[in-house]
Amino acid sequence: MTHEAWLTKLFNAYLSAPGNWFLALFHQKATNPAEPWADFMVMQLLIAVLMIVLFAILRTRLSVDRPGVLQHLFELVHGFVAGESNEQVGHDGPKHVVLFETLFIFILLSNLLGLIPGFLSPTQAIYVPVGLALISFCYFNIEGVKKQGLFRYLKHFAGPVWWLAWLMIPIEIISTLARPLSLSIRLFANMYAGEQVTMVFLGLTYLVFPALFMGLHVFVGLLQAYIFVLLTMIYVAGAVAEEH
Repeated sequence: MTHEAWLTKLFNAYLSAPGNWFLALFHQKATNPAEPWADFMVMQLLIAVLMIVLFAILRTRLSVDRPGVLQHLFELVHGFVAGESNEQVGHDGPKHVVLFETLFIFILLSNLLGLIPGFLSPTQAIYVPVGLALISFCYFNIEGVKKQGLFRYLKHFAGPVWWLAWLMIPIEIISTLARPLSLSIRLFANMYAGEQVTMVFLGLTYLVFPALFMGLHVFVGLLQAYIFVLLTMIYVAGAVAEEH
């Protein structure tokens, strides 16, 4: 039997009907209709609500003369992500910063949520990394078509040498389709392994060692959020580049 977080139990106890309705929208059915909510679903909703609340609070406290801690924190995140976007994507970078920052903040908060007792990191469930990877995959392809036009965007799959098109087309298609798989597995495997290792050592040791492994978990969570967004930037850059 899998562990169920306390918040998930509350959702299943009081919100089972909305949960079944939500699953039905995607033609899915819960194994147990009395418990349609899974931990990763509830934790994702919690992260989404947390982000909305943080941004709402930040909006009311924006100040040029006396910026607060929260404003400094988000300015740091924005500056870092915007700088990476400009470096990787080039002059088109600012157009995509909103997506990059949203992905970075969502993944980072999701990765770190498991450090709070009673909560779980939704990114340790494969469904969440897959969903994020599909967002990235759809986004860079759509942006590529918008920037290049459908024919020109598809043309780059043939490569620069026309007589090697028969070889390059399947290679490029497989490479492109492998990107969401790579993004998903990398994020899921690292966060799942990190979560399990942290929980094992928290159960075996006290004081100093738990602090060390919690620090390691924070580092891994931050690193994986950065890598996911960095790869998304690289994919977008390749899709919108003027020349391939």
